[in-house]
Amino acid sequence: MEKPRCGVLRDSMTSNQLLQRAELGKTKRRCFSLPGPNFTYGQSSFLKEGGVAEAIGHWQTVEAKARERKLESNFVALNREAVKSGLVTAAEHQAFRNTHKIWRPINEGRLKPRSQRLPQDMTYGICTRPSTPIYDLIEQKYQRLWLEQQLQATEALRIMSKEKIQQRQVQDTKTTLLRRYQPPADPAPLWKLARFEKIGPHLDTFPSEQARQRAFSTHRSDAIVRQGLHGQGIYNIS
Repeated sequence: MEKPRCGVLRDSMTSNQLLQRAELGKTKRRCFSLPGPNFTYGQSSFLKEGGVAEAIGHWQTVEAKARERKLESNFVALNREAVKSGLVTAAEHQAFRNTHKIWRPINEGRLKPRSQRLPQDMTYGICTRPSTPIYDLIEQKYQRLWLEQQLQATEALRIMSKEKIQQRQVQDTKTTLLRRYQPPADPAPLWKLARFEKIGPHLDTFPSEQARQRAFSTHRSDAIVRQGLHGQGIYNIS
């Protein structure tokens, strides 16, 4: 039973599906306008059949239509008949073709049957299965073959792994690196008495360490053109 509504119930409200309420035990209405009760759904049959009596009394048969076949001149048969009649020259053959007609159907897209030549001793059907080699089974021939195949496969894998090991490079260790290259050691300091090792210089004529380094750098660059073992002599004049 539908619940009572408040307000005016317009006809347009019955055509809107969103405004419909679901009734108890019934599906929700889709708001489609359906024809009356006298309407017949489906397609009406325009054939007027008489039923079983007419089907039994009037049996409809289909007559086979003759297919129109295209023909062409059969020159092989014409030549054969002309030779049988005693005609040998080309003019006689042409005159025979003009007065006699032998036709043959045209092969329209059909494949000609191939003349398959079969051997004389051919046997139709499935070939007989060969007998079981009982002697090979008793001698365990198949077991020996399987063992030989497994041994060959194992030997092939061993050879492949050996080749891979030979191709692999040997990693260097600390010992091998030291044998090929020895790091240079610091030169030994000049000999000095033990009591003077921790005593610093008493005289320093440079105002700062930067001035000292700059003076020695200038001296080393100027020692190239001076005479002497340490480049501290007079200038070379050549």
